[in-house]
Amino acid sequence: MAPGVRSARAWRTRDEVNATPEPSDRTFGNEDALPRVPLPALDETCDRFLEWCAPLLTEAELAETRAAVEAFARPDGPGRALHAALERYDAEPGVRSWLDTFWPYRYLGRRDRIALNANFFFLFQDTGERQLERAAGLIAGALDYKLQLDAERVPPVLQRGAPLSMEQNKFLFSTTRIPGAEQDTVRAPYSAEWPGPSQAKHIVVFYRGNIIRMDVIGPDGVPHALDELVAGLGTIMKAEPAPEPSAGHLTTKARAEWAASREALLAADPANARALDDIETALFCVCLEDVAPRNDLEACDNLLHGDSGNRWFDKAVSLVVFADGTAGINVEHCGLDGTTILSFVDALLGASPEAHAQRSGARSQGLPVVEAIEFVLDDALRADVRDAAAAFAAYAAATATTCVSFDDFGSERAKALKTSPDAFVQMAYQLAHKRAKGLTGATYESIATRQYRNGRTEAMRVVTPEVLRFVAAMDDPEAGPDTRRAAFRAAAEAHVRRAKDCQAGRAPEQHLWELQLIQKRRGEELGVTEHLALFDSPGWTTMRDDYLSTSSAPSVNIRYFGFGSTSEQCIGVAYVLLPDRFNLYLSTPEPVAGAMYDFADRLREAVRELQDLLAG
Repeated sequence: MAPGVRSARAWRTRDEVNATPEPSDRTFGNEDALPRVPLPALDETCDRFLEWCAPLLTEAELAETRAAVEAFARPDGPGRALHAALERYDAEPGVRSWLDTFWPYRYLGRRDRIALNANFFFLFQDTGERQLERAAGLIAGALDYKLQLDAERVPPVLQRGAPLSMEQNKFLFSTTRIPGAEQDTVRAPYSAEWPGPSQAKHIVVFYRGNIIRMDVIGPDGVPHALDELVAGLGTIMKAEPAPEPSAGHLTTKARAEWAASREALLAADPANARALDDIETALFCVCLEDVAPRNDLEACDNLLHGDSGNRWFDKAVSLVVFADGTAGINVEHCGLDGTTILSFVDALLGASPEAHAQRSGARSQGLPVVEAIEFVLDDALRADVRDAAAAFAAYAAATATTCVSFDDFGSERAKALKTSPDAFVQMAYQLAHKRAKGLTGATYESIATRQYRNGRTEAMRVVTPEVLRFVAAMDDPEAGPDTRRAAFRAAAEAHVRRAKDCQAGRAPEQHLWELQLIQKRRGEELGVTEHLALFDSPGWTTMRDDYLSTSSAPSVNIRYFGFGSTSEQCIGVAYVLLPDRFNLYLSTPEPVAGAMYDFADRLREAVRELQDLLAG
C-alpha cells in the first residue's frame, strides 16, 4: 500500500466508531458479544447480605450474623482467599461467567427427587382440538422449531433492543439428565461428545405404561405430514397394555437411588442399554393421558406429577396431552428456565399446526415407524419400580395445591394505579401471608438475567424494611388511607430498586453460595479449611428458608404455571400476570395446607383492598 493511503476500513466516522453493533439475527450469533455477568466486590456483597437479611432477624440474631460476616471478610480472612480464587476463575480463558461452575452444582448437585420438587409445568390455552390432533399439532410445532433452531433461524429475543442469551435453546431437544451417585450429568447435543444439533429423528410416546419410540422425521431429515403423525399416535393408542411396570417410575426417586437403579437396569440385560439410549436421545417425550381433567387444578396437578409411569422426569421436555385435548408441558429445570420455555411455547402455539408443517417442509412419507421400548426386568427390578411408584404416589398425595384466578385484575389495572405490576402482586403476597400466618417470612423471587453471557436468573429476597412497615400499616387501626398508601408506595419502590439491582448483578446470595462451594471443592488447596460461621449464621439460614417461593411466567398462551414448594413451611407461588388476568398455582406440604388455603383467601382480599386503596 502506498505511503499516505489508508484502506477503506480505516476511514470511519466518529459516529461509526461509537455506534453499537447491530445484533445478529442468527439464534446464537450474539452470545460472545453479550456482557459478562458482573462479579460483585466481596465487601459490597457482605454489606448487601446484611441489609437483605436484617428485616427477618432479631437484634441478637443480626449481631451474631454481623460478627460472622466480619470474620469471613476480614483482611486476612477466608472470604478474601475464596473471592480471589473466584476472580481468577472468572478471568480464565474459556470461562464465560463466574457462575459457570455454580449452575451445574445448584441443579445437578441436588440429591432429592426432581419430580415435583424441581421440574415445572405450564398449562396451555385450550384449542378445542381432540387428543390425537392436539398431540400431532404440538409435535409438528416442536419439529418446526427444532429445524429453525438447527439453522439458527429462531430470532434472538430482544429486551429494549438488546439481545438476550439464547444458549439455553441448545438444551430443548434430545437432552436428558442422567442420575449420578454424587452429582448428575446431562446428555445433550452441542457438546464435546455430541457436537452440533441433535441428529435424532424420533420421539418417545408414553401411554398406559407403554413406552414407544416413534420416528417423526424421515431418513432425509424431513418431518412426517400431520395426518401421518395422527395415524402413528393412533396406532400407539391401540397397543396392548405394557407387560411390565413402567421404568418411568424410577425417575421419581432421589437421585443417588435412581443412579443405583439405573446401574441395576444396565447390569440386568444388554437390551436395557438400548432402551435407555432410545429414551435419552429422543427429541422429546409426548405423554398421552387416558383421562380428562375435571378442572384446571386437576390438569395442573397432573402436569406437575401425574402418573409417574407415564413420564420420564429426566427428559428436558415432555408434552402432555389429556384425553379431551387439554395440553401442557413438564420441564426438567437443570438447563432450562421459564423464559426460554415461554419463548418455545409461544412459538409452538403462535401458529397453526398446518403452518408449522408447511414451514418445516413436512410431507407424506407413509406411516411413521413405531416400536415398543421394552426393559428387561428381574424380580428385584420389578419390586424397585413398584416401590418407586408407590412412594411417589404417596409423596404427591402429601402435597396440597390450589388455583387462584382473577379475571378482573391484571397488569394494566396495576399500571393504571401507577405502580409496578410485579411490585403490586408481591406486596399483595406479603400482606396475605402476614394475615394468614401471622408473620412476614423469607420470600424468594426469581429475576431473569439473560442479558448476560450464559445468564440465567438471580435470587431476589423480597422482604425489605419498607415491606415490614407496609404490612404493619395495613393492619394498624390508627393508620389512615394516606399513611397506608404512602407505606405501599415506599415498599413498591423499594421492590423495584432491588429487582433492578438483581438484574444488574448486584445481589449477594449466589455470590456467597459460590464462595461456600469453592471451599467445599478446593478448600484444602486454597488453605481455607476453617469452619465458616457465616453459613450457619441466623442471617444465612433464615433468609434462605423460604415461606414463599415465587416466580412469574407471562404469556397469553398459557393459563397456569406451577412448581412444588421448597421447604416444610413454604408455599410455592407460580403466577401468570397478564394485562387482563392474573392466575396463580399454589403448592405446599399437606400438613400445612390450611395455611395455604388461608393465604389464598387473604390474597383475594388483599388484591381487592390494595386496588381500592390506590384508587382512593
